[in-house]
Amino acid sequence: MIYIESGSLNPYYNLALEEYILRNFDIKEDIVFLWRNTPTIVVGNNQNTIEEINMPFVNEKQIKVVRRLSGGGAVYQDPGNLNFTFLVSLEKPENTDIKKFAQPVAAALNKLGAPAELTGRNDITIEDKKISGNAQRLFQNKLLHHGTLLFDVNLEDMVNSLQVGFDKIQSKGIKSVRSRVTNIKPYLKKEMDITGFRDAVLKELFQGNEVKQHFLSAHDKEMVNKLVEEKYSTWDWNFGFSPPYTIKDSRRFPAGKVEFFLDIEKGKIKNCQIYGDFLALRDVIEIEKALQGKPYRENDIREALSKFDLSYYFGDISLEEIMTVFLDS
Repeated sequence: MIYIESGSLNPYYNLALEEYILRNFDIKEDIVFLWRNTPTIVVGNNQNTIEEINMPFVNEKQIKVVRRLSGGGAVYQDPGNLNFTFLVSLEKPENTDIKKFAQPVAAALNKLGAPAELTGRNDITIEDKKISGNAQRLFQNKLLHHGTLLFDVNLEDMVNSLQVGFDKIQSKGIKSVRSRVTNIKPYLKKEMDITGFRDAVLKELFQGNEVKQHFLSAHDKEMVNKLVEEKYSTWDWNFGFSPPYTIKDSRRFPAGKVEFFLDIEKGKIKNCQIYGDFLALRDVIEIEKALQGKPYRENDIREALSKFDLSYYFGDISLEEIMTVFLDS
């Protein structure tokens, strides 16, 4: 087995590095890759991003959002979380067994004092509390298996960033299963920081043998950065790739009630319907048409609405008030 180190806390780079290795390396030896991210929500490949995140909190805290290759649910990560990735050749069918990869990680945690065990289809838990989720992705004859390790994560930010009003959004995306979670750090035999924890886990995975490290070439890094620019940092991949969904919301202001229904496809507004008892002088169908085809994100909606004198359409309801209806969902 060989070890590859990212050296980056950028989630776009780290997920691009995973894909680059999976698609371009001739995997003759198993590869392990340990990495961390700045505060980030990582959504599953088949999920509707907007359904999984608390957008106002994410914006306020400047939490990054990125889509990964594998399926499963959305997870919050910060520098107190350690991610692990295994990349292997699929010469043997049993290589797809999640337990094959999760069990050595659980065993490493036990040696460090944390009573970790495998539960459910893809989790590692301590005292019935989740500390790790695992997922996989196939490419040709190669398998990517990755998972999280909640070492010392800000659990309050985790809960708040993934909190969203599910009744407002109807989607074909796969909703994340909310589980009771805990951090690993309090269970360890001795005090250590996240760097010491990473080194200890790596040592256990190599079973005390020398850690053989592979260093990325300048070309490798260039190609990973290109993948960041063209895919992982883009709105189209992280939001636009979401499955079709419908959003509805309403709010009452002193000048009347505003209610809207939006059909979103590929992250853009396909259909828009606006209702309410506001005093309109002009037909809101003009507003509805102006929003069709726009990306469902704040700047694009605000720009489209700003081209109108909204007093003709919504009476005394201001642009800022109308924006709260669109973005509250």
